Amino acid sequence: MKIMIRRFPEVDLTAYVPKKDLEEPIVDMEHETLWGGWIRIANGRVLDLPDLAADTRLPITVEARKRTEEVQ
Repeated sequence: MKIMIRRFPEVDLTAYVPKKDLEEPIVDMEHETLWGGWIRIANGRVLDLPDLAADTRLPITVEARKRTEEVQ
């Protein structure tokens, strides 16, 4: 699914899912650099992000995959 990752001063990073018209804060992530691992958004959904350079500029639209297994 396509998602847009944006940075806002008051909530830091958010993920926007255009198909669902859903924007949620990113509450947890596998890697500090964001890319190449999973993220958890505030509604509990876990998404795998592509492996991009750590200095990738935001906002950006990427292809993310919904993760079916639970992440601790």
